[in-house]
Amino acid sequence: MGTIDVSNATQNNLRGVSISIPVGKITAFTGVSGSGKSSLVFGVLAAESQRQLNFTYPTYVRNRLPHGGTPQVDHISGLSTAIIIDQKPLGTNRRSTVGTATDAAPLLRLIVSRMGSPFVGYSHVFSFNDKAGMCPRCEGLGETIDLDESELIDFNKSINEGAFTFSGYAVGTWYWKWYKRTGLFDADRKLCDYAAEDLDLLLYAEPKPLKNPPPDWYATAKYEGVVHRFRRMYLGSRQTTHKGQIARDLERIIHRTTCPVCKGARLNAAALSCKIDGRNIDDLSRLPISELLEIVEAWRVPELSPAIENLISQLRTLVELGLGYLQLGRTTPTISGGEGQRIKMVRHLGSSLTRFTYILDEPSTGLHPRDVRHLAMIIRRLRDKGNTVLLVEHDPDLIDIADFIVDMGPGPGDEGGNVLFAGRLEDLKASTTPTGLYLRASRKFSAPRRPHGDLIRVRNARRHNLCGVDVDIPRGLLTALTGVAGSGKSSLVHEILAAAPSAQLIDQSPLRGSIASSIATYTAAMDRIRDLMARANRVSRGWFTSAGKGACPVCKGRGVIVTELAFLDSTETDCEACSGSGFNQTALGFHFGGYNIADILSMSAKRAADFLAPHAPDAAIVLGRLTRVGLGHLAIGRSTASLSGGERQRLKLSSLLDDDIDTLILDEPTTGLHGSDVTRLLALFQGLVGQGKTVVMVEHNLDAMLAADWIVDLGPEAGSGGGQVMYTGPASKILKAKRTATGDELRRYIDIDAQRRKTA
Repeated sequence: MGTIDVSNATQNNLRGVSISIPVGKITAFTGVSGSGKSSLVFGVLAAESQRQLNFTYPTYVRNRLPHGGTPQVDHISGLSTAIIIDQKPLGTNRRSTVGTATDAAPLLRLIVSRMGSPFVGYSHVFSFNDKAGMCPRCEGLGETIDLDESELIDFNKSINEGAFTFSGYAVGTWYWKWYKRTGLFDADRKLCDYAAEDLDLLLYAEPKPLKNPPPDWYATAKYEGVVHRFRRMYLGSRQTTHKGQIARDLERIIHRTTCPVCKGARLNAAALSCKIDGRNIDDLSRLPISELLEIVEAWRVPELSPAIENLISQLRTLVELGLGYLQLGRTTPTISGGEGQRIKMVRHLGSSLTRFTYILDEPSTGLHPRDVRHLAMIIRRLRDKGNTVLLVEHDPDLIDIADFIVDMGPGPGDEGGNVLFAGRLEDLKASTTPTGLYLRASRKFSAPRRPHGDLIRVRNARRHNLCGVDVDIPRGLLTALTGVAGSGKSSLVHEILAAAPSAQLIDQSPLRGSIASSIATYTAAMDRIRDLMARANRVSRGWFTSAGKGACPVCKGRGVIVTELAFLDSTETDCEACSGSGFNQTALGFHFGGYNIADILSMSAKRAADFLAPHAPDAAIVLGRLTRVGLGHLAIGRSTASLSGGERQRLKLSSLLDDDIDTLILDEPTTGLHGSDVTRLLALFQGLVGQGKTVVMVEHNLDAMLAADWIVDLGPEAGSGGGQVMYTGPASKILKAKRTATGDELRRYIDIDAQRRKTA
C-alpha cells in the first residue's frame, strides 16, 4: 500500500532521521522518555500534514488557522491527512459534557423527544444549551454562582492599601486608578470607617453617569460599584475562560452551589416532565454509561431504530474503551487527559471516512491492563477500515499489536534522536536496544518484605462508590492500589489520607506558580544561577530574570508570541527577537563559564547538575534529584506548564525525596515512562521503603504490581459496580485470588513471559 518516507529530520533532538513507515498499518514508536518519539511523530509527521492541509484553504481562511511552523526535515512523501487524538483537555467549558463531545447527547435527545411522555417538543427542548430547554434560574449550568464579598473586599484596608483583593482591581491596575479618579472616596481611609452611604456607593451602585465628573473622565462613561461591576463581568453563564492569577482569584472569590430550581439537572420543568419508563433525560444522563447501554438496548421503536442503533454503537464503544463508569452528563473539564483521548476516538470509530493517518499519544494512559487489551481491538478496527495508525506507546500490550515498530534512542535528550530499530516485533525483542531488553526481561514478583509495625486503618469507607470498605495499609512497605478505572481507587486514597494525616499525596495536578515558572525556578536552582551570573559579571541579578531587567522587549520575557484566534485555540510561535529565550540582548551578552543565561537554561537537568557542581553544589544536588526520578533529560528552562501529568508528578516527587515524610502516596507515577525508566523509578521507591518510609502507589502498570510488597485491589467493575475490596495481601498471592481482573492480568503477564522463555 506504499510508505510514508521521511528524509533527514532534524526537529528538536532528531539526528538526521530518515525512515519509511508502512501505510495502512499500525506503527508503534517506542523508546525511553525524551528519545525523540514525539519529535518525529508530532513535530514532523503531524505538523507537516497540518501545514500542507492548511495550504489547501484560501489565504483568508489560512491566516485564521493555527500555525505550527515548518518542521525541520528535508522531504516527506506519502503523507495523508493526519487526525491527532492526543491527551490535551477536551475543554474547560462547563457546558460541554461526555454526551456532547461524543454526539451521544443529540441522539439521546432525539429519542427522548419521540419516545418520552408527555410530548413537550422536539429535541432542542431537551438541550440545556438551548433557551427552549435550559433552566431559567441557572441558565443551563445546573448551579448558581455568587461571590463571597469577604474574599473580594478587605474592609480593614483602604483603597490605596489594596482593599480590592481581586488581581484585576489590584493597586496600580486600570480599574483601581478608575475608582480613585472619580474623586468620590477617601483612598487613604479604611473601608470599615466609611459611612454607610459611601460604602454602598463604592460597592453596589448600579451604572449611572457622574454628576460632577473629574476633568479626565470619559464623556460617555458611567460609574459602577465594585461588587456590581464584578458580578456583571465575572458571574453568569456566558463568561470567558480565564487563566493564571485571575483564574485562581475567581476560584477563591466565586462560590458555586447546586441550582435550587432544577436541582442540578440544568433543564426546565417541561423537559424534565417527559419520561421513558419513569426516567427523564437527566436521569438517563446521570447513569453510568454501562447501565445506560443496557437500558437503551431494550428499547424497541421501529421508526427510531436508526437513532437507537447509533446510540447503542456510541455507548458500546465507550464501554469497550474502558469508560463505562462515566456518565453522558459528566462535564468535560472533569475528564482526565487519558479519558479525553479515548472519548475523542469514539467520533472517528463511527466515521465511514478512510485512508487517514491517525496519531495517538500513549492511549493506554490511565487504563487497567484488561481495558488496554480492549483498546487494542479498537485500534485494530481503525487500521482495518483502511487507515494508517501511528502510536507513541510504552505499554507492551499495545506494542504487541503493531505491524511495524520504530524504536528511538538510545537515551533521552541529547543522548537520543536516533532510530535504533525499525521492523517487526519479533526482531525488536531479539535486539539489544533498551526497548528490546525490556520486552524480554523476566517478569516475576520481587522478594516481598513482611509487614511490621502499626497499620494505616480505614474503616467503613463510603466515599463516592466505596461500599463500606475496611482496609489496612501496612507501614514500611511498597503497596500497590489497583483495580479498573473508576473502581474507587482515588476515593480510597482520600480515606487513607484522612486516616494518616501526615501522609503526602503527590498527584499529577498542575504545579503552583506563575506563567513564567520553569523547572529551574520550581526547584529554586534559578536563584543560585542568577547569583553566579551576577557575581561573575558584576551586575544586578535582575538582568537574569525574564520578568525583570533581562526581559525581551518584544515578547515581554515569555519567549513566545501568542496569537489569539477568535474561534480557535490561540497559537504560540518562538519570538524571533530573542530566539525563544525570553531575554534581551544585554542579558544574553553576559557569560559564566563560557555560557550565557539562555545557554544554561537550555541544558538538561543532568548536564546542568554537572556544570553547577563545582560552583553551586546545593543547586547541583537539587537538579540531580531530577535524574533520580527520570527527568534528567528535561531542559531546566522548560516551562512547567508544558509538562505532562506524569512529569509534573515526578517533579513534585523530586522536591520531596530528602524530606522527612514518613508516608508517600503517588497517583499512577509510571505514567508516560518507558519500561526501563519504570524499573529505575520502582527501584527508587523500594529504596525509600528501605529507609523506613511507607509508599502507596495507585497503579495500572503490571511491572509496578510485580515490584510491590502488598496489593489492595478494588472492583470488580467501575462506578456503581465497583467500590469493593477484591483482594488485599502480599502481592504474589493475588495470583490465587478469584474474581479479580488484576489477578487475571498478572497471571496472563507472567504466563506469557514463561511461554516466551520456554520457546526461546
